[in-house]
Amino acid sequence: MLYAIYCVDKPDATALRTELRPPHQKYLATQTDIIVLAGATQTDDGETATGSMFIVNVDGRKEAEAFAKGDPFNSGGLFEKVVVTRMRKGHWHPENGDKA
Repeated sequence: MLYAIYCVDKPDATALRTELRPPHQKYLATQTDIIVLAGATQTDDGETATGSMFIVNVDGRKEAEAFAKGDPFNSGGLFEKVVVTRMRKGHWHPENGDKA
């Protein structure tokens, strides 16, 4: 099942995001079997991260929530809000991601 996980950083959290990035990257490297897409959300100018977005393929909500809780960005206090929601695959054009 696909789950979208939308995470919003706390205000003025750039330094904390930078501090937590190495353990966050290590964690994601251990989760490649479930991550479909992952990346930072940004301000329109692309200069500042505002949160994170993940799409994971897991057995259910419990596993999606466990993934979110295990992320050092989350356990380290970076996120103000985390929303986990099931989704279904509609249109799928992964080749368009390569253009980003």
